[in-house]
Amino acid sequence: MSTDQRVRSISDEHEEEDCVVEDIMEVDKLSSCGINVADITKLKAAGIQTIRGVQMTTIRTLSKIKGMSDAKVEKIKEAAAKLLPNGFITGTELSVKRRQVFRLSTGSKEFDKILNGGIESASITEAFGEFRTGKTQLAHTLCVVAQLPVSQGGGEGRVIFIDTEGTFRDDRIVAIAARFNLDPEAVLENISIARAYNCEQQMDLITEVAARMVDGGYRLIIVDSIMALFRVDYSGRGELAERQQKLGTMMARLTKLAEEFNVAVYITNQMTADPGASLTFVQDPKKPYVSMKSN
Repeated sequence: MSTDQRVRSISDEHEEEDCVVEDIMEVDKLSSCGINVADITKLKAAGIQTIRGVQMTTIRTLSKIKGMSDAKVEKIKEAAAKLLPNGFITGTELSVKRRQVFRLSTGSKEFDKILNGGIESASITEAFGEFRTGKTQLAHTLCVVAQLPVSQGGGEGRVIFIDTEGTFRDDRIVAIAARFNLDPEAVLENISIARAYNCEQQMDLITEVAARMVDGGYRLIIVDSIMALFRVDYSGRGELAERQQKLGTMMARLTKLAEEFNVAVYITNQMTADPGASLTFVQDPKKPYVSMKSN
């Protein structure tokens, strides 16, 4: 195994890379502006780990944190604005920031061409389809590729895998690691896996992810799948509105994590049925057209 292909363990010190976004200012910095430690601890417990995270959170949401009065929230918002100004920037400055965005290879050159280089950081990539179409297999491949050197389409980082259907398999990781000539044990050590059994626990795990992101070294977040638990916990059209609201909150949280820490987010979504399929004779654009001819 060559030196440039050797995967570093979680305990190893992660080197500074070109693809790393600007230094993350931790929420502890609020103490320099007069915010007490107890309030900072409450912010962390709510999944807010950085100054940028404070800015991304609405006053209404902050006020819902136990022990946070309107006066405290206003003071925290003012302190965050002083520490990290968040206003207009020029197109040139935005262009410089966009250079820090990286792409993770899917392990397939042809697939990478379709995705314009691979799975993009600072954004969410969703793979949807019917059962056994390769969504989870791609997730396992990305777990390994994310640990490859940047020159080989990787991110030289660790991975977070939120498993909602019990689909993660270590033997798949071992096989894929062998394909890339990597140490399977080191690859598995660099993947943090959590099993969710209901959508509330799924949200709690996503909130916990922010604390792990602050430690640095993570390049990819995987949720397989995003909708499975929602379909179980919310049934029928009567609960559809509440389900969509909860799902929207979760997706917004993932979007903030992707942008805040410049990580790639990959989610899967299994298609089960189309309620309006019987109302139209138009061919489903997501399925190949099959022509039936009789002799």
